[in-house]
Amino acid sequence: MNSLQIVATVTERDVLRYTPAGVPIVSATLTHSSQQVEAGVARLTEFEILAVAAGEISGRFSQAELGAVYQFTGFLAKKNRNSRALVFHIIDFNAAASAAHILDTGASNGIR
Repeated sequence: MNSLQIVATVTERDVLRYTPAGVPIVSATLTHSSQQVEAGVARLTEFEILAVAAGEISGRFSQAELGAVYQFTGFLAKKNRNSRALVFHIIDFNAAASAAHILDTGASNGIR
């Protein structure tokens, strides 16, 4: 199964564009920060991930507030056929309950 849920901030976003096939698409950078417990030790986890929203969700995502915290659902795929880099493909997102949620601990923080 290839499914990812993450609570993250939209830190950068391109303008809505269309693929040669006419599919609307928006690229963005998402930033995540949380505290995880690994081997009984608390660990700060921070990263940026490239993301894309294609199809119907792209219109809503293109209007999402920069700097706001959202819970994203999607999957990972190669950036292109010959790339080893991964991109997060957003299939749904909603406003996170609160900004404190991004620093929550344990599995409830949005990374599964």
